Amino acid sequence: MHEQFLKDQVEILAQRHARGEISRRSFAGLAAALLGTTALGLRGTVAQAASGELVFVNWGGDAGAAYDAAYGQAFLKDTGITVKQDGTGPTEGAIAAQFESGKPTWDIVDADPFSAEALGKKGMMEEIDYAVVDKSKMREGFGWPHAASSYFYSYIIAYDAKKFKDNPPTSMADFFDVEKFPGKRSLYKWGTGMWEAALLADGVTRDKLYPLDLKRANAKLAAFKEHVVAYWGGGSESQSILLNGEASMALVWSTRAKLIETDSGGDVSFTWNEGLVAPGSMAVIKGNPGGKEAAMKFIASAQDPAKQVVMFTMLGQGPANPAADALLPAEDARFNPVDPKNFAAQIPLDMAWYEENYGPALDEYLKIISA
Repeated sequence: MHEQFLKDQVEILAQRHARGEISRRSFAGLAAALLGTTALGLRGTVAQAASGELVFVNWGGDAGAAYDAAYGQAFLKDTGITVKQDGTGPTEGAIAAQFESGKPTWDIVDADPFSAEALGKKGMMEEIDYAVVDKSKMREGFGWPHAASSYFYSYIIAYDAKKFKDNPPTSMADFFDVEKFPGKRSLYKWGTGMWEAALLADGVTRDKLYPLDLKRANAKLAAFKEHVVAYWGGGSESQSILLNGEASMALVWSTRAKLIETDSGGDVSFTWNEGLVAPGSMAVIKGNPGGKEAAMKFIASAQDPAKQVVMFTMLGQGPANPAADALLPAEDARFNPVDPKNFAAQIPLDMAWYEENYGPALDEYLKIISA
């Protein structure tokens, strides 16, 4: 589920750059504010670390430049250790292949927590050293044995504000109610968050959501198919479906919320109510060439709230460290999925459930939406 979202973040950066909203100079400016130095923009390339260096594997494009501006340059300044950005994409299979090669070239990966945990139980990932990485700088419940939370995003309801005016949707029950809120809908192609949305709409309370009742969720989703105009697979697709009026509501990534609202001149809005919060994480491959100690120091350095504000500015990533919330401009807080007010209105996805169930659940979901 994480891979599609991260590719979308790269696309957002490219769009913002094309529209003149950000530039290479903005990376330098943000980094200079943090570091007093110039950030180096790095493209999504394969990196090979030399002795005393680390390779951080992300999802390519301008994401590498953002990670370098926020984290890499500061770490170099503080430790003398260069962190090379590798944009080849740390899928679960690719991480496993690195370990199984016996000579991994990757050190730290931007991974789904449930993938890191699954691989960790197979002995492929290092345990996070919480004597170095500070759990007090994480939101409660988002530190795992083999993965340290590094940011957040959400699945939220975006809707036609002109159509619904003073009576906007405020719940998943509203999303599924086409009599009270007429119009077509759009759902995420890869299932994540859609089961939870269906169950919430069907009357399951948030405290009883997990373990997910897939039979009940799938029945709700199958019955709702006639009202779904499209199942989007990427953020730009979800955005266009709303902007061109194909759907009156869609469940979208929170990183698209500000873009949708801006591009529509406020005609399309969103709500955090009953949103579904998903975490990203950093994890370390067992036997990594740069060494566990250096990798843990890098993860710890990335917990700095000011650095996480840079990632929010560049990629819309909700900060993992709650201390970062107070550093965001007041006008931007409403776009932060983990701002205290927004976070309280939402439900965190259960990573343990996804670790055990995502593969088979997705197979069944794809059968339903393609039938």
